[in-house]
Amino acid sequence: MSSIRDGGGRKGAKHDLGSKAYVNRLPLEPDRIYIAYDKRLSGFGVRISPKGSKSWIVEYRPHGGGRAVSKKRITLGPISTLTPEEARKAAREVLAQVHLNEEVKLDRAGRRATPLVHELVGRFMREEVTPTRKSGTARLYEMYFRLHIVPALGDKRGRELTHADVLRLHRAIGADKPPTANRVIMLLSGLFTWAARVGEVPNGFNPVRGTTLYREEGRERYLSTDELGRLGDALREAETVGLPWQIDENSPKAKHAPKANRRTKVSPAVTAALRLMLFTGCRAGEIRNLRWEDYDKERGLLFLPDSKTGRKTVVLPEAAIAVLDNVPRVGKYVIAGSNPKKPRYDLKKSWNAIRRHAGLAGVDGAVGVRQHDFRHSFASTGMWNNLGLPVIGKLLGHHDVATTSRYAHLAKGPHKAAADLIAEQVARGLGEPSAMGKAERMLLHGGQSVPVEGGET
Repeated sequence: MSSIRDGGGRKGAKHDLGSKAYVNRLPLEPDRIYIAYDKRLSGFGVRISPKGSKSWIVEYRPHGGGRAVSKKRITLGPISTLTPEEARKAAREVLAQVHLNEEVKLDRAGRRATPLVHELVGRFMREEVTPTRKSGTARLYEMYFRLHIVPALGDKRGRELTHADVLRLHRAIGADKPPTANRVIMLLSGLFTWAARVGEVPNGFNPVRGTTLYREEGRERYLSTDELGRLGDALREAETVGLPWQIDENSPKAKHAPKANRRTKVSPAVTAALRLMLFTGCRAGEIRNLRWEDYDKERGLLFLPDSKTGRKTVVLPEAAIAVLDNVPRVGKYVIAGSNPKKPRYDLKKSWNAIRRHAGLAGVDGAVGVRQHDFRHSFASTGMWNNLGLPVIGKLLGHHDVATTSRYAHLAKGPHKAAADLIAEQVARGLGEPSAMGKAERMLLHGGQSVPVEGGET
């Protein structure tokens, strides 16, 4: 930031700087720099060098000083990058800050010192995310930054990012993936909250503030008894005779495919992983990363040191114990990969083949079954059998019963009994036969034998 008295330059006539064409026609002084000041906004003008470079500037007297105080000058940018309207708006913002007795420090050197968004991201990941977040969360954040935030905003100055920039990113992602767009924007908000805390942007500066998130519909997909049966058949077929190939006969490579034995066996590790998810309600990541040392066979427990909600104890049903007893111990992890020191991560391809063979992949607009839906099915089965929210929450590893309450509507206990009682009496009034058996009617009516149409009691 330079002083007018120190930096030289002479005051020119007042000009109407509202037109870029007019600014381009401003003449040069062959021997010195001069400034063409605007008629409408005091302190706003164009600095013109003898060599022809023209830049927008704004001048003010700091600390409310009078003529005895040297003016300060800020270069806003070259006329080639800022329109007259943009430059005038920037000058008004500077003068407004001065009016509020705030010393303006956004000169060109200060601007160059302001980190770019991709630099903020790198520091945020190193200093905040990696040391404090779980490894899976850190990988997710890194992916959002790498695929979405850095390509769109990485080369912008953190302090200069606008709400409009954020909205464009949110809408671009949301056109196809509204939930992902919401997660990316929330992560960006967290980045700027951290940046303000460490002094990289002004306190309270967050261009994400005010962004309206897309509405998200919670997805709770449960496997029916018929679907479970088809899945069981597909699992057994996959691990024994193998699943039939699905070959596009119109493909140029189809003629080279073998005509016989068009079946592929699925690794027992894959089917074991899927069964363990079904029998325990554990998340896919918890089963993939399960180590043999986490399994207490004597007490029938899993001690997971680092689940999504922290340390977690899983009570194993006999069906899950039987699966574990049949898994060969070939390394550190229960679901072993080709490297015995690492877990197996290639479950997706085999799972897609199994669910497709079981008719669970979802076609014609139907929603396909995901591995996470096993967890929903586990919870829904427990609620349907009236095990109660606290028990289901404990089995799932929920720390708060409110998290489990999403399944409360599945409980058939008193509500189902009430609906049966009402419908039974309405049916009797209509003279229609009962749809309930004798034992059900006695339970419903407090153990009393109730006559029905046709004389049966």
